[in-house]
Amino acid sequence: MIRVLCLLLIGFYLFAGSYHFINPGFYSDLIPDYLPYHSFINYVSGVLEIVLGIGVAFPKTRLLAVKGIIVLLILFIPSHIDFIIKGSCVESAFCVSPWIAWLRLLIIHPILMYWAWMIRKTDAYDT
Repeated sequence: MIRVLCLLLIGFYLFAGSYHFINPGFYSDLIPDYLPYHSFINYVSGVLEIVLGIGVAFPKTRLLAVKGIIVLLILFIPSHIDFIIKGSCVESAFCVSPWIAWLRLLIIHPILMYWAWMIRKTDAYDT
C-alpha cells in the first residue's frame, strides 16, 4: 500500500509541476497580488514540484524530498487564503464555492502533507 501511495505521490507532483509550464496562467493568477514576479514564482514552483517528485522516487533522497514537499505546501498557504479572500474565484483559473475553497485549505492541504510524510521512510517504495 505504501508503495502505491509513493507512486501516486510521484505522479501527482510530476503532473502538478508540469502543469505550471503547460498552462502557466492557471497558477500565475492564483499567486497573491502582493507578491512580485508571478511568472518567476510560477515556474520555480513548477520546477520544485517536479524535482521533489523525482526526489521521492529514490530512497536516498526521499526524506529530503518529502520535507521539501511539506515546506512547499506550507508556502502555498497564503495563496489559498488569498483565493478565499478573493471570493474563491480567479477568472483565468477556476471558481468554486467558498466552502470548497475552505475544504481545500483546511482538509485537503493537510492530507497532502500527511500523505507525503507517510511515505518518508527510505524503504517505503522498495517493499
